[in-house]
Amino acid sequence: MRVILEPKFFDRPALKVGRELLGKFLVRAVGVKEISLPITEVEVYDGFRDRASHAFRGKTARNEVMWGDASYLYVYFVYGMYWMLNVVVGKKDYPAAILIRGAGGFNGPGKLTEALEIDKRLNGKIASPVSGLWFEDRGFRPKRGQVKKLPRVGVHYAGEVWANKPYRFALLKKNKKTSRTFLRKVRPKRD
Repeated sequence: MRVILEPKFFDRPALKVGRELLGKFLVRAVGVKEISLPITEVEVYDGFRDRASHAFRGKTARNEVMWGDASYLYVYFVYGMYWMLNVVVGKKDYPAAILIRGAGGFNGPGKLTEALEIDKRLNGKIASPVSGLWFEDRGFRPKRGQVKKLPRVGVHYAGEVWANKPYRFALLKKNKKTSRTFLRKVRPKRD
């Protein structure tokens, strides 16, 4: 069963949404093709005080979508070569977003956006079939031992405390039996 995640799913505390996005599907329509990938890794950026967040230094033209409604897409360019896909979460005027770091067989947010043809055209759009990118719940719920909390990647500039916060969630393959079961249940689907 495919259930499109509505804005109310994203209109909750960032850390809760981040963990619950694991195992949900990122769906991208490109032309007549629809690509569905299970989300395997995310990073949370939570509010004004989060020194690793783009919101820490205040609202700018680049990050203003973070202050908007939940379920809007925040897409920005880094290192002169990669687009980063984020979804805005929480209440309006509280800047929080979740970076999609991995989905399906794509590990790394730049590889993912390149494969799914995600770029600035999606910035500020709502996650929905109308925009061509949305999230679905297909019934998979990771077991407690399958989710690992880790520090975020590449945020050393935020200082030791913020760089080491366990705001990254990854879906792990606990053992061979769990791995086979997981892959069978949420194998990437290409229609």
